[in-house]
Amino acid sequence: MALFQLTSEIIFPPPFLADENGLLAFGGDLQPARLVAAYRSGIFPWFSPGDPILWWFLNPRLVLFLEEFKVSRRLTRELRSSRFRVTFDQAFEQVMASCAQVRLEKGEGTWISKEMLAAYCRLHDLGYAHSVECWQGEVLAGGLYGIALDRIFFGESMFTRVSNGSKVALAALVSRLKSTGFQLIDCQMTTRHLVSFGAREIAGTEFLDQLQSFIQTTVPDGKWCDDRF
Repeated sequence: MALFQLTSEIIFPPPFLADENGLLAFGGDLQPARLVAAYRSGIFPWFSPGDPILWWFLNPRLVLFLEEFKVSRRLTRELRSSRFRVTFDQAFEQVMASCAQVRLEKGEGTWISKEMLAAYCRLHDLGYAHSVECWQGEVLAGGLYGIALDRIFFGESMFTRVSNGSKVALAALVSRLKSTGFQLIDCQMTTRHLVSFGAREIAGTEFLDQLQSFIQTTVPDGKWCDDRF
């Protein structure tokens, strides 16, 4: 398979031309218009700090249809307790930085470089990127962030510092998305953790059909700051 080099023009090759690992193209930039165009086509950037920007389309694709979200009895009890407080879009940069830091503390690599952090904070300022914060007192216990386009949420990363912190954040996200007409969460890569919540793989062609059906506009929906869970 050929690897496509992007130019200054905001155009991506057809997603089905990605190689067997999902790699489609390299180059370009992380400006908001390009990122929105990428997500609109099911493409996302993922690269190590210091490397060229790499663009991916995974097939099959892990997605979570909101109506298929599974909540364990333990999580149900946690949600009924008052141990955590959940907010939306109150600490986007802190959530994103924490996703990177927790991975580094575990000895894992991270794609959340300073360049990526700045790019997604711009998307947040424009009303495209959103965070869910799970607090224990004034301590950020867990959270997640991603991109919202019309009725699809593209999950990027999550973290937890207190047991169940990220799970509570995910449950709050699903609740909010369901109440506002969203249809699914793009989980990108398959993990046992996400599968345990009801996420499942679908073919790349089906995923593209979902994008076509549920993204009719790329106008940002603004900040979610006033929401509470």
